[in-house]
Amino acid sequence: MTAATTAEAPVSHRLTALDRCDACGAQAYIAAEVGGSELLYCAHHGRKFEEKLRAVATSWHDETDRLQD
Repeated sequence: MTAATTAEAPVSHRLTALDRCDACGAQAYIAAEVGGSELLYCAHHGRKFEEKLRAVATSWHDETDRLQD
């Protein structure tokens, strides 16, 4: 008898270490599309501008769950 194993698909993130925050240059974890342009933000600036950005953004991509306490 062989044991069945389920392999989890590797997690793929759209944002990489090369993606930088438009406000400060730190690694970006949030991407917002506004007026056809993509804005990238670190977790800090993404949260700072989130309320205003979400009101006008056509998409919001958040990878801050990659950060750990």
